[in-house]
Amino acid sequence: MICCTECFRDIEVKSIIRRLQRLGRCTTCGNLNVYIYDTETDDELTEVFETLLSAYTPVSSLPEEFPRGNLSLLKHELHDSWNIFNLDPNTIYSLVTCICRERYRSIPELFDAPIGILQSEQRSYLDENSLLKTYHWEDFVEAIKTQNRFHTDHLNEEVLQIFCSYVKKIYPVGSVFYRARISDKLGFPADQMYAPPPGMASAGRANPEGISHLYLSDEVMTTLKEVRAGAHDYVTVGRFELNEDINIVDLTAINRISAFSELNATQHAINKRHLEKINREIAKPLRRQDSHLDYLPTQYITDFIKSIKNEEGQREYAGIEYVSTMNQDEKGFNLTVFDESLFTCTALTVIHIKGLTYSAPGRYEWRPV
Repeated sequence: MICCTECFRDIEVKSIIRRLQRLGRCTTCGNLNVYIYDTETDDELTEVFETLLSAYTPVSSLPEEFPRGNLSLLKHELHDSWNIFNLDPNTIYSLVTCICRERYRSIPELFDAPIGILQSEQRSYLDENSLLKTYHWEDFVEAIKTQNRFHTDHLNEEVLQIFCSYVKKIYPVGSVFYRARISDKLGFPADQMYAPPPGMASAGRANPEGISHLYLSDEVMTTLKEVRAGAHDYVTVGRFELNEDINIVDLTAINRISAFSELNATQHAINKRHLEKINREIAKPLRRQDSHLDYLPTQYITDFIKSIKNEEGQREYAGIEYVSTMNQDEKGFNLTVFDESLFTCTALTVIHIKGLTYSAPGRYEWRPV
């Protein structure tokens, strides 16, 4: 069976196929003049896929008390839980059985029968390897909202640190970001475009009340939407340049770590649902009427990331990156920086918002009054 780089989303798999340096027609997706992989003659993908499959156990080898709701067919697991393929489940099944043909011959039930992760029901394994140990995300949120705000035994911080290291992103000196403040038509001077003074900051997605972080955006339009500028508002936008190279944690990618990274496959598999929760929580739009308690989960995670030290005892990460909840259509993102002195405001502009465009469902659900 012949597949190609376009059959996959995973960057590691794409890289392996490209290294073969063979162009041709893909019989799986139909693309022409693409880098191809032939499962009949190539074996470079076999080991990496078999390592991932080792995280799963056929139902016949699972304990009788294993929850039936935690079972799935391999083709659905690979399609729904991992960001590997650009293919439908049935085509994934055909391709994986060809890539791992020897494993398919020896353990066909791994591919054809329901499968589960044995360790997902082992308390001792979860306590050591799961982000939330034996808890669910909702348990963690409830605990820091109503029980213990500053310390919790629900989150396995050592495991979170491991996953953060796999989404580390480097920004070089000179990188440019933007920050906006609603103003009058004269605008603010540069020294008023930084973070609020210590003790004056209101609670935000990535900072508790009183602790100042510098919130930046990737584009002018993103930062305009983030401050929720209204029609006829004047908005001062600052252009910020980075003064030195920095490492940040890219939370937009926390649920898209390659299935074929150096992470332990089983540990990665049992944490997929937790990583998805973190990704959704950091990108969840918060409305004006929402309670500041709704910020607590992401504030807690951000504060932990801020506390991580490198081998020299210095702060490992300068900030976090996350999807803009206000500019998702254009895939805008925000950068929250722990130390504002890392950036310099080098230019200013004042923008007059002429009008807004609203979107609503095509059909309305009317309730009698």
